[in-house]
Amino acid sequence: MSKTIKHSDFVLIGGGIMSATLAIMLFEKFPGKKITVIEKLPKMAEESSEAWNNAGTGHAGNCELNYTPEKNGEVDTSKAVKTAKQFEETFEFWKECADKGYLHNIKKCISQVPHISFVEGKKNSAYLEKRYNALKEISHFKEMIFSKDYEEIEKWLPLMMQGRNKKQHVAATYVEEGYDVNFGEIAEQLFRFLSKQDNVELLNRSNVYNLQKTKNKRWLLTIKGQSVGKHWKLVSNYVFIGAGGGALSLLEKSGIKEARGYGGFPISGLWLRCTNPEIIEQHHAKVYGKAKKGSPPMSVPHMDTRMINGRKELLFGPYAGFTTKFLKHGSMFDLPKSVEFDNIMSLLGAGYKNLPLVSYLIKQVSLNFKDRMEMLREFYPEANDDDWKLVVAGQRVQIIKRDKKGFGKLEFGTEIIISKDKTIGALLGASPGASTSYSVMKKVIEKCF
Repeated sequence: MSKTIKHSDFVLIGGGIMSATLAIMLFEKFPGKKITVIEKLPKMAEESSEAWNNAGTGHAGNCELNYTPEKNGEVDTSKAVKTAKQFEETFEFWKECADKGYLHNIKKCISQVPHISFVEGKKNSAYLEKRYNALKEISHFKEMIFSKDYEEIEKWLPLMMQGRNKKQHVAATYVEEGYDVNFGEIAEQLFRFLSKQDNVELLNRSNVYNLQKTKNKRWLLTIKGQSVGKHWKLVSNYVFIGAGGGALSLLEKSGIKEARGYGGFPISGLWLRCTNPEIIEQHHAKVYGKAKKGSPPMSVPHMDTRMINGRKELLFGPYAGFTTKFLKHGSMFDLPKSVEFDNIMSLLGAGYKNLPLVSYLIKQVSLNFKDRMEMLREFYPEANDDDWKLVVAGQRVQIIKRDKKGFGKLEFGTEIIISKDKTIGALLGASPGASTSYSVMKKVIEKCF
């Protein structure tokens, strides 16, 4: 075993868009300070940020109906407004990165794609109209258009309207300036710039498997490197854990009080991918529907136009699956290893209080290809089995947080955890996540420095 001990001012664990964003911000804020980014996979941005592993939606609250729940007859717009503000801030950051040369080809990262909400039935149409009326006076959504006219919606969604009954109640909102974002491409380009800087070190094929506080209040990380048996230690003044599903286990190993009571429940993702170029060309939008009654917010169906590696793609989903891995490239022992004395009640309590989620996952796991195609046909009635194939998407870990009674509750947003002495921070959770990466990392900077 190697006894090499290195030092870095800042260590960022995980090579996704969150770490790439934070690394750029630290690079600017602390010129000359040593920054080390550690990623266990061969390349940066191959997990959650990789284009096939997420929906690629530049989440701005335009079409995500789960961001605007109806409560006591009123539509709550607070999450949509907050997300819109954070996305706009993050979008401006990306443009500034392009201006400064951090992103060498922003057109490869971001494409303009309309954002559409689409619903069927009288009740859902009434809700969508009420949502539109609640949003239209807010500056972020002033360009939104609402329609219940079949022919107008057909112009927006020619593919999806084929084969529908024209007497059926349908409604849609349309925002022309929506975006499809390749978060993996953004991260890769930022890391490519950082790799050329003297004070930045990018370590791939390197796995942090332990971290502990030293007597002088620094963090000592134990790392297993690329070669079998090659271990070394790294001392740092500050550690950020942005390792997606892998963040929870590292947070537990840190031993900080702020991490107590957190648990995680892994959910794998699947997409239906269109393989027929003629069909792909007939659709140009990100279309979000409404989750069925009793289903969790994560089950919102959407049919997405994507630009991946310079090629237009069409995906429908997501379909959930169950696995005990916390990462797509993780271990089957991730879930059992995450169970500890201080979070077991959170896990059990969350499971008991969220039986609809458990039921949803059981149903999703039991689906076959034919079942998934039937769900697609609710969106696109004339979908042909031969034009679609199932592809595996990324992993997400549903965060479970201890409530005031000591039991667990599900957290559907992005959670930032900072130690009391501000020497270690971590990011847990998912959507809107990457779409608001600059705003989230700005909070980390503000809280820690």
